[in-house]
Amino acid sequence: MPITLLWAVDVYGRVYSLSTAGQRWERADDSLLELKRVSAGKGRCWGIGCDHHVYLNMMPSETPIRYREETYENQRWNPVDGFTDTLLPTDRWPWSDVTGMNPQPLHSFQLPSRSWEWEGDWYVDHTCGGEPSQTGGWEYAVDFPANFSPDKKWNSCVRRRRWIRYRRYIAQGTWAKIPLDNPRKPPLPLCDISCGGWEMSDQSGRYPYLWSVSQQGQVWFREGIHPRVPEGTSWEEVEVPKEVAQISAGPGDLLWALLWDGNLLARTGLSLDSPTGTSWLEVESPGKEIEALHVAVGVSVVWVVTKDYKVWFRRGVNSHNPCGSGWISIGGEMMMVDVGLNDQVWAVGEDRGLYFRIGVTPSEPSGNGWIPVSAKWGNSKEVIPPRDDCEFNGQLTEASQGSVLSCTDSDSELGPADPQNSTSNTPVLEAEAPSVVPLGGSDSPTTSTLQPSITEMPQEEREEPPPAPVLQTPDSSRGVGEEEGPVWAWISGGGCDVDASSQISWLSPAGIWTTSHNTYIVILSAGTQRGDQQETAGEKQRKTSVWVRKGTLRWWRDWKPQRWIDVAVALEQSTKSDGRKDSIFFVYYTQYDEKKYLHVFINEVTALVPVLRDCHYAFAVYTAERTKQRWPLVLAAQSEKDMSDWLCLLSDCCCECRGITGPPSRQALWSTTSKGDIMVHEPSLSLEAPAHAMACDLMFWRQIHGHLRCVESNSLGLVWGIGWDGTAWVYSGRGAVQMHQQTDVRSVHVYENQRWNPMTGYTDKGLPTDRPMWSDESGLKECIKGSTYPPSPQWSWVSEWAVDYSVPGGTDKEGWQYAADFPTMFHGHKTIKDFVRRRRWTRKCKITLQAPWKQVPPIRLSDISLMPCLAQSKMEQVPVWALSDKGDVLCRLGVSLQNPAGSSWLHVGTDQPFKSISIGGANQVWAIAKDGAVFYRGSVSPQNPAGECWYHIPSPLRQTLRQLSVGRTSVFAVDENSNLWYRQGLTPSYPQGSAWELISNNVTKVSVGPLDQVWIIADGVPGFPAETPGAVCHRTSVGPMQPKGLSWDYGIGVSSWLIPVAKTVPISSSTVH
Repeated sequence: MPITLLWAVDVYGRVYSLSTAGQRWERADDSLLELKRVSAGKGRCWGIGCDHHVYLNMMPSETPIRYREETYENQRWNPVDGFTDTLLPTDRWPWSDVTGMNPQPLHSFQLPSRSWEWEGDWYVDHTCGGEPSQTGGWEYAVDFPANFSPDKKWNSCVRRRRWIRYRRYIAQGTWAKIPLDNPRKPPLPLCDISCGGWEMSDQSGRYPYLWSVSQQGQVWFREGIHPRVPEGTSWEEVEVPKEVAQISAGPGDLLWALLWDGNLLARTGLSLDSPTGTSWLEVESPGKEIEALHVAVGVSVVWVVTKDYKVWFRRGVNSHNPCGSGWISIGGEMMMVDVGLNDQVWAVGEDRGLYFRIGVTPSEPSGNGWIPVSAKWGNSKEVIPPRDDCEFNGQLTEASQGSVLSCTDSDSELGPADPQNSTSNTPVLEAEAPSVVPLGGSDSPTTSTLQPSITEMPQEEREEPPPAPVLQTPDSSRGVGEEEGPVWAWISGGGCDVDASSQISWLSPAGIWTTSHNTYIVILSAGTQRGDQQETAGEKQRKTSVWVRKGTLRWWRDWKPQRWIDVAVALEQSTKSDGRKDSIFFVYYTQYDEKKYLHVFINEVTALVPVLRDCHYAFAVYTAERTKQRWPLVLAAQSEKDMSDWLCLLSDCCCECRGITGPPSRQALWSTTSKGDIMVHEPSLSLEAPAHAMACDLMFWRQIHGHLRCVESNSLGLVWGIGWDGTAWVYSGRGAVQMHQQTDVRSVHVYENQRWNPMTGYTDKGLPTDRPMWSDESGLKECIKGSTYPPSPQWSWVSEWAVDYSVPGGTDKEGWQYAADFPTMFHGHKTIKDFVRRRRWTRKCKITLQAPWKQVPPIRLSDISLMPCLAQSKMEQVPVWALSDKGDVLCRLGVSLQNPAGSSWLHVGTDQPFKSISIGGANQVWAIAKDGAVFYRGSVSPQNPAGECWYHIPSPLRQTLRQLSVGRTSVFAVDENSNLWYRQGLTPSYPQGSAWELISNNVTKVSVGPLDQVWIIADGVPGFPAETPGAVCHRTSVGPMQPKGLSWDYGIGVSSWLIPVAKTVPISSSTVH
């Protein structure tokens, strides 16, 4: 749970904060600061000072808050002076914004407040449209309203360039005064403030809205609050039918206001498009004759305090019915209440003490009792006690234990319980506790027995009041004074992330906990134990020997002039007297009549991967250093047999020096390349350990016989795969390796491109800057049908070239797609603005080989997922979910270690075809439909493997997801724009989560492991723009306290590496905190 703050204000205007990881109230550093009220949100807290100004306290963060100021310098050309700032009377200003409507000279930019400082001076932006420019940042056009470009033409009469200057927010962690609007009229003196609305959108990093009330009863809305402008820009008045005294905004789209006459107003129409709403609806006060005193709003709850200090709960409140349906009386007498995160309720009691509502859950939002906030203050070692003989001093009254779900539909009032029937006061234990809140506490009741550490205090500490339990009774209550601690006037829990299950020391009914928590450590087995190898006497006395294998290959020289070179190669292996072997691979070549060589230490080789290079039987040799430089050693053989022999020889040497023998272990990391090769990495026990994490470029990958488009596995040793033709395969290499005939069919595409001209129409005569008339999909590589070959020589053609009519976007009756120009989007119908067209030709090829893969008939699949589990898990049947090539959802029954292929398919009903599916821990099944909609399958269990129904999950704002992966407690997804998203708020009680958070871009596919490890295939590698997509990356620092990780560790990438299956990687005990 993240560390968050609870904010409170005493009657003297002093501001205090209490951390969920601490035990003591901390007063604001500014001793002169006096606030009347505060309103906290995620990462910030707003306040109203006694001077009626608004103050903001932004929580410190690692990411600075920077804002970019920009202005445009405009010039016009004349035949005498060339380009000058002397413009025509009808032109825009010499210095203006991007529209040219507003003048913006450099000297007109001022810092909005003292909370900002300039990072540097003004400078010219030398990029045009995001691309570097050699024109000094100038953009040219015929006239100002026209489109600008970096190219200067003969008719370019005007030009402009952008000037940029950054300012930084420097007031994080302190209370900063919000400047008054200038020159706009500022609001009248404010008397109340409330922030909310940050959960109105699934967009990552959504910032809250701010509402305020003036002393004249006007309602104001703060505009312009966003991540780079935390203070906002200006106040906008929102009309109200009557004078307002107080206002409360929830984290979602609920907003209530308290009128001076004691009634209430509910705002309707709040949304992202209309953040101020549309209209007000009046709601009567809970009491017939007693007016409301205070209102507090949450996500789907509304709490009210009336002038007799009774607490009321509004039932039936939600986004569709913001007014609710009735009032319920809650036990206790409070001065004010505040609804924080997770609809948790905080209050200031009539005795000026602070209280927390326990038992607030989604199923019982009214809770079941009040407990005091028992935290220390200042330098005192005493807990701030309740101050009066109140009936809710840690007790649960009958009225307070009433549930909102048991109430009738009528607006009945439930009065407070008889004080004689209330339970006895719960003592508040005063004791020293650790500075870090324990994750768990003891279930045993707290007694009055002193701890040994307390009894051994020095004599001067013994003179203080003994740290024994203190029962707060009317007789023992002391007068209000400075030594008693703050006399509270206001509390705000909008930024305090707690819930009913949170174990916070200062929220314990018995006071501060002193018991320590247990640390649960999970140790995974290292896999199958290899037999002990007994050395004979002859082996012990073995002498050093050297073994060499020589041959001839071709080497791809990856510098100009790039070409294939005939080289001699040699593998040299030396065996030492102790049996250890050392191998080196040499490549001998001649350059300018000078003999040279390259060498690679076999123990440094990280991968041997077959690659497609000019229809050669080629393979790439990777080391850690070559992976970092994206410069593998590419070699080619004259025949398939020669390449296979060399790959087997080199691979055996690599495995031997690493002690790898036999089939892959159950915890192996599986992956496939775009060519269909299957790669496996044998992880160490410390692969995911933060202190001993293995860098991705050091991971050793070996090839497994077979050919697949994608592969899935788990730690029980089950491995499934799907071929390019949709055939499902299950790995049969455990124990006695069983070889089967494996076949696969895939399509190869080339594009025919044409451009229109007024003389001959569409022809293959393009412009000099056009793409080749026969190319791949990107248009960067020329691909002619006659010179286009299968992915590798192992494939053979099984059909002739034919026009493909199933292209995304549609085609006309001849298979053509049209567009205005080649880099733009193509569509299937011709318009008057379409000057280019293309069509796709396809041809099928087939591969046949012997591999340890057994076919699973009869349905062709497009996606598959196995439930991740730990190596020591004992499961009779392993859940396997899949999608057919038509998008149907299937569940495989009978899958086990004894029968890895399962017995039959169970069809799961859907309303539309799906394109991605994943099952995670605790039978969490998530899926994506072909239109991008996200669904969660409910009630999936071993007894009900198909579940009950689908729940629709909102997608990220303006994004379409294409692939997802589910781990134990986390869900990651990739959208069509290659952005990686993390699903926030996943809990056992609410497995659908609450919002999507953007983690990273540049992601092709993602895979999440059994302990939430995250692996991706990157779309590119930073610093290597020419590198082809397909780098294996691992998310670092992923753990229970940091489920999203911190950064990416880039590893190997060969010709579009497809996806690593992280659902089998073991995690050492040090990962579990």
